[in-house]
Amino acid sequence: MGDTGAPATIKAFEERLLEVSEGLPKRLRQCADFVAANKDRIAVSTVAEMAEGAGVQPSAFMRFCQILGFTGFSEMQKLFRESFVGGWPDYSTRLHHLREKAEGSPSALLAEFVEAGRTSLEGLLKTVEPQALEQAVQLLAKAQMIHIIGMRRSFPVASYMAYAFEKMNVPAMLHSAVGKLDNHHAIRPGDVLLAITFSPYSAETVDLVESVSARNIPVVAVTDTIVSPLRKFNAVTLSVSEVDFGAFRSLSATLCLAITLSVAVGTARQED
Repeated sequence: MGDTGAPATIKAFEERLLEVSEGLPKRLRQCADFVAANKDRIAVSTVAEMAEGAGVQPSAFMRFCQILGFTGFSEMQKLFRESFVGGWPDYSTRLHHLREKAEGSPSALLAEFVEAGRTSLEGLLKTVEPQALEQAVQLLAKAQMIHIIGMRRSFPVASYMAYAFEKMNVPAMLHSAVGKLDNHHAIRPGDVLLAITFSPYSAETVDLVESVSARNIPVVAVTDTIVSPLRKFNAVTLSVSEVDFGAFRSLSATLCLAITLSVAVGTARQED
């Protein structure tokens, strides 16, 4: 295969990918094909999302990264993150130096999460389709009642939107499934369901979306960008991808989208 060191540039990465792809076994070839068609996803996706998009196990995708010369997905992602945020070299350099100088300290963690959040926010403009955003705002603004569901990691986003709508006098109901009560009978014709879930997807959220969709009640879904069960229910989908640091993903981009939706819907209802 030639040089086994990690590619240092995107051009070198593309050359290495072309060099190794022909001789790969089926599963690893799937990884190569998916990456070749979705290089823009590497900076803003998790290894699980990339593996799912390629139709392989995460361990196979990690093996693919190693064949390209990287120690793992994180090193490959770093190459693309640095390329992705290349327009802000001074800020990136400061973060890099801070992480090196204060490795393992709270300040280093702060720098890592700031960088992950910034990259996620920049990616939001690429993953959210303007037409879908406009359609989502129109549906929510005309709803008699907005029903909001988001479990586990998505719950802070769902509860924030319920709070924001209440402050703007927008009728909204937060579904938390407390006591195993899903309150699905409260959702009536003329209402809209706003569902928020990311991989690994909340079964309660998916089940409620399926039930509501079967009744022809509109659904607005905030979910991740590669594979989501909410996409098969004819929902108006707003795609968000949060860059992770280690095993942790912040909600920077998701909350940005949440406040955008809240303010846009509140403004539209006032105009009506």
